[in-house]
Amino acid sequence: MQPHDLPTMINLAENVHEDYPEDDAIFAERLALYPQGCYLLSAGGEPCGYILSHPWAYAKPPELNCLLGEIPSAPDTYYIHDLAILERGRGLGAGAVITDKIVAHARSEGFDNISLVAVGGSNPFWAAQGFGEVVIEALTPKLRSYDDTAAFMVRQL
Repeated sequence: MQPHDLPTMINLAENVHEDYPEDDAIFAERLALYPQGCYLLSAGGEPCGYILSHPWAYAKPPELNCLLGEIPSAPDTYYIHDLAILERGRGLGAGAVITDKIVAHARSEGFDNISLVAVGGSNPFWAAQGFGEVVIEALTPKLRSYDDTAAFMVRQL
């Protein structure tokens, strides 16, 4: 993904994640802080999704619509902030393909796990990608700020 892709990504986010709105600045910051973890997905030559990911602190997922400021100096997880795919792009395997690419990148950077917050009933998708729910009571209030089904999920590498 490149800076000129931001308007497309923001439009995709508005269409896919209506219940999880984030300011434009969130997307711009993620791309600026860690461009190697940001990808625009396409199907048939048309944008159909994106992924934002970056190194982070384990069991400390950022709040929704919150600027990071910086990547931690000693990150201990690779974090998937967001994967969004339009309906027309689903069922084509793009989610699995980009997840595999992110897993390979995280391994190459020396991480032994990847974490995320699954929202909107996406838990089965993430489970199929090798992620399992990890219950940490202290995270419950933060997870509920996303939605009632939000789950902290981890894949060991």
